[in-house]
Amino acid sequence: MPTRSDIRNVAIVAHVDHGKTTLVDAMLKQAGAFAAHQQVDDRVMDSNDLEREKGITILAKNTAVKYHPKAGGAPVTINIIDTPGHADFGGEVERGLSMVDAVVLLVDASEGPLPQTRFVLRKALQARMPVILCINKTDRPDSRIDEVVNETYDLFLDLDADEDQIEFPIVYACARDGVASLTKPADGTVPADSDSLEPFFSTLLEYVPAPEFDESAPLQAHVTNLDADNFLGRIALLRVEQGELRKGQNVAWIKRDGSVSNVRISELMMTEALTRKPAEVAGPGDICAVAGIPDIMIGETLADPENPVALPLITVDEPAISMTVGTNTSPLVGRGGTGKGADNKAAVKDRKVTARQVKDRLDRELVGNVSLRVLETERPDAWEVQGRGELALAILVEQMRREGFELTIGKPQVVTKDVDGKVHEPVERMTIDVPEEHMGAVTQLMGVRKGRMDNMSNHGSGWVRMEFVVPSRGLIGFRTEFLTNTRGTGIAHSIHEGHEPWFGTLSTRNNGSLVADRSGAVTAFAMTNLQERGVLFVDPGTEVYEGMIVGENSRSDDMDVNITKEKKLTNMRSSSADSFEAIVPPRKLSLEQSLEFCRDDECVEVTPESVRIRKVNLDARERARAASRAKHG
Repeated sequence: MPTRSDIRNVAIVAHVDHGKTTLVDAMLKQAGAFAAHQQVDDRVMDSNDLEREKGITILAKNTAVKYHPKAGGAPVTINIIDTPGHADFGGEVERGLSMVDAVVLLVDASEGPLPQTRFVLRKALQARMPVILCINKTDRPDSRIDEVVNETYDLFLDLDADEDQIEFPIVYACARDGVASLTKPADGTVPADSDSLEPFFSTLLEYVPAPEFDESAPLQAHVTNLDADNFLGRIALLRVEQGELRKGQNVAWIKRDGSVSNVRISELMMTEALTRKPAEVAGPGDICAVAGIPDIMIGETLADPENPVALPLITVDEPAISMTVGTNTSPLVGRGGTGKGADNKAAVKDRKVTARQVKDRLDRELVGNVSLRVLETERPDAWEVQGRGELALAILVEQMRREGFELTIGKPQVVTKDVDGKVHEPVERMTIDVPEEHMGAVTQLMGVRKGRMDNMSNHGSGWVRMEFVVPSRGLIGFRTEFLTNTRGTGIAHSIHEGHEPWFGTLSTRNNGSLVADRSGAVTAFAMTNLQERGVLFVDPGTEVYEGMIVGENSRSDDMDVNITKEKKLTNMRSSSADSFEAIVPPRKLSLEQSLEFCRDDECVEVTPESVRIRKVNLDARERARAASRAKHG
């Protein structure tokens, strides 16, 4: 079969924070993608605000570099897909792999293969793709290169890789310094026999197969991603599998339901570095963008009108976690950060609080997010959103609140399924790295959550690595407690491992909540008296309402408290001076921590200015009646 030697398509896959985006930065700079005087940010591929804040890649993105071989010859275009490193964004990884012919597996020289490494490698091996191993961060003082290479070989064997796949080339790199070598450096050092990524580029040319095509085959192009432009409307990113795609061409659009309609390509663009440039033609193996088809969806095919043949739809793993997303139903709805609507009209102007606006936004998210599902519920103003994990759903909610939405978010639940008449629930493989002194605390923590230890290894550095298989619902609310028990030193990563029979009841949070019993503003006087009862979440002056959770109780049951109580003014001198400096600073919970904190009868109120935890039922007497009914059946 003929091939195109002027192009290579490769995805860079790795665990979160192993240096994928930094490596792409270095490749862009050394391939001359930027002008000498151009100011370039670090992690230039992380263009999303949330990606920059959290330091993780959320969306799969493509770029292209023109590489001029040192041995001479025609320049080669290398299309690079930068994929997310977090398991919750697995749908993005699967979509990225459908566009390429090989993968670069990036592994940290100290941490070694972690759960997400296993996930992305399994997907690549299933797709029969060649793998290039890149050991990154060789300059880390705690690097252990030989052991990490051996662990990677063990991982390949564990995933049933065949002989051809196990014989992979190894590149050693320090992506931050833009240096790569084929010779193993000493632990903790930058490769000394190279001063650039040239060995890495040459390895890509040698081991990434050039795209194959059939000269007589009709046009086939697969839609793998979507984007939007203010002038061009919806843009479809696609890979041309066979034939040629031209600007102004009429093509057959094969939809997900199998129906076919003829459309015209109004614009054709190719990626060069970080910009899309107009092009006239795209051939087999090219990754390009087209405009002119307003309702096109991911997984659909553009084909020859005379002979339309559909490519297989992109399939992703089943969702594991769900939560209810609905309109804000609290007393402070639409009233801004202070709750005083009259003083805050400017900030409230673009607030989105209606069910129609929330539903439209969720439908828009489904267009570009293949791993998400939205289901109807009994209530007309709430929907069940299912996704891969807690973080993926929290990212969606965070994006919506930044767009001005006010939402009520229910406690995350697991998505179960029936197998042979028995209920099965999703389980996760959890890898935990902790100092040796915290090993007992972590084992106890996982035991309560029905975690089963599969493996434990001690590298002799004072740290222990433990692997557990644990039900997904046991990990809801796990991270906060884990960080507390390990004094903030523990590192935990999990990956979806399949489904197992229902594990039975799990004990959730041990401590109850401190619940405000009336509306008003928080006073320092009330806080001084209440802080002995538990940990508070609110500052003095914050407006609260009945049923809002203002802290965590030190005991297991909930307690209704008056946090708006004011000191009575009398003409008697107090025996003790007002000592408000003794107020303990409140614990501020992020959106993810708030979702973890929730119990079954609690939910999270999310507005552009604040995140509040509240009871689903705000009235204390009705809650007491419901609890009594539940107790006595």
